[in-house]
Amino acid sequence: MPLRALNQAQVDEFRAKGVLTVENAVTSEQLAALRAEFAGWVEESRGQSESYGKAVDGRPRFDLEASHSAAKPALRRVNAPVDVSDVYREVARDSRMVDMVADLIGPDLRYHHSKINSKLPGTKTEVKWHQDFPFTPHSNPDLVTALLMVDEVTEENGPLEVVPGSHVGPIHSLWHDGHFTGAVAEDIAADFQKRAVKCFGPAGSVCLMHTRLAHGSAPNLSQQPRTLSITVYAAADAAACSPNPVPSTLDGEIVRGTEPNRIRCEAYEVEIPEYPRGASFFLQQEAS
Repeated sequence: MPLRALNQAQVDEFRAKGVLTVENAVTSEQLAALRAEFAGWVEESRGQSESYGKAVDGRPRFDLEASHSAAKPALRRVNAPVDVSDVYREVARDSRMVDMVADLIGPDLRYHHSKINSKLPGTKTEVKWHQDFPFTPHSNPDLVTALLMVDEVTEENGPLEVVPGSHVGPIHSLWHDGHFTGAVAEDIAADFQKRAVKCFGPAGSVCLMHTRLAHGSAPNLSQQPRTLSITVYAAADAAACSPNPVPSTLDGEIVRGTEPNRIRCEAYEVEIPEYPRGASFFLQQEAS
């Protein structure tokens, strides 16, 4: 199959490092609409005192940080925005970003889940070191997390930090002392931090990340927002081995290619993840 949106050097870089950042993953019109939609949700959140809305599994759709107030909103997560926004659904289904993912793990590509992670100015939200695969194990690891930069991502506003090449290393446990923490052990996190590389880009860029790549991020220390629209895709022959942690009405939809009607398996071991009970996995990490 010919490549649709990436060149061979970019594909090779992704395979070697487990991460690739590409600009202009959506049109300027799509980007403007994504930004306007999220800005509307931030304004709506000013009238709320706790996480609110209802996703398809009954958990809150809009997750508010504990510091949230009308004067200083701290909307940090929107679960499955594709269910409540035409533009987020459009981008998840049909954009240059989807073509890029198909170039990496296609040609047959399945939507798995989506969310928005935002760090508004002055908020405390951080993401502890982890890999995505232990949250969403599949029969094979051909999954890509596409982190679309709705805002420009800079050194100061809490950029994604990754360990290039860690996707070919071990799968690290997120369970400690009998509790699912959503984060790797402290000694492993310290090692990752020493080897971390930050991912930057202008608004409209996408960071394409292998499901087994180690990553985390620090709080936003700037006065500029850092909002990521995150969509996870799986090769269509990768079967989910645990419940979807962010279910939506698009679960399992083929967004590129066709339904292969087969399952491809690779040998690995991973502990069964704990399904999130609150609005987001941030609560699991905060409890660790």
